Amino acid sequence: MAASVRECLELQLLEVEMLLSMFPKKGEVTLDEGAVPAAQRYLRDGGALPPRLGYSVAVGVGEPQVKVELQVLLPHMYPHVAPQLFARSDALHRQQQLQLNAQLTSHISSLESGELCVCEAVRWVKENSPPYVENSKVSSGGAAKEAGVKETFQRMWIYSHHIYRQELRKKIFECAKKLKLTGFCLTGKPGVICVEGIRENCEEFWRAIRYPNWKHISCKHVESAEAEGSVDNFRLFDAFEDLQFQAHGDYGLRNDYHMDLGQFLEFLKQHQSGHIFQILFGVEGKRSD
Repeated sequence: MAASVRECLELQLLEVEMLLSMFPKKGEVTLDEGAVPAAQRYLRDGGALPPRLGYSVAVGVGEPQVKVELQVLLPHMYPHVAPQLFARSDALHRQQQLQLNAQLTSHISSLESGELCVCEAVRWVKENSPPYVENSKVSSGGAAKEAGVKETFQRMWIYSHHIYRQELRKKIFECAKKLKLTGFCLTGKPGVICVEGIRENCEEFWRAIRYPNWKHISCKHVESAEAEGSVDNFRLFDAFEDLQFQAHGDYGLRNDYHMDLGQFLEFLKQHQSGHIFQILFGVEGKRSD
């Protein structure tokens, strides 16, 4: 008999409990805010499907220990559908990170379908990451100092129909801070996010915030450039700002207010980005009186 979504969610919550018992310290397991209560409410009351369950597990590897974070996003039918797993660490170079994740994916795909496998993925990361970390330490001593080492700077312009929810805004700011990105988040209707920094970090930010089920969001424009050494010279923003302007509309109606786009245009011009207004909204920006 085919498994139901309810049965799968029950197993997913059981696995979360197992992980919390294995990693009881604060910060070792970080759950997407509201995901577990939403799944519990669905199991108790039914109704619309909850957001997909997402969390991360910080795994200590090597001596001295460095942290390798396993990011987890579970389809509703996991464990009968493969989970989305991604291991990352500041101690690993991009190529090493890609190789580690390729081997992790290969290992998980070799397991029997229908079995819980996140705990196994955590075990695998702990046992198989140390060689990558050691190689990273060796190579960073010489290669990073060589002239001509280049990184790709990237700036992403992201548009959403609206950005209101506090838990979503919290996730956006925490993710930007964690990935050392600058830019801004414009709250309200419409919602706009700009992030800039190392390309891989921008792409990871985009992957993290658009799941599990943010439907009305799109990356409208990407700017990139090759940089020798630091990418900081390309930044237009000094930090990641919480951008809010005068709003129009009735605050008595739920989420019924629009940002003053004239003020937003002025902000873009102050940061050498006036041309982005037309890309985001399809009309040429004009100065408001």
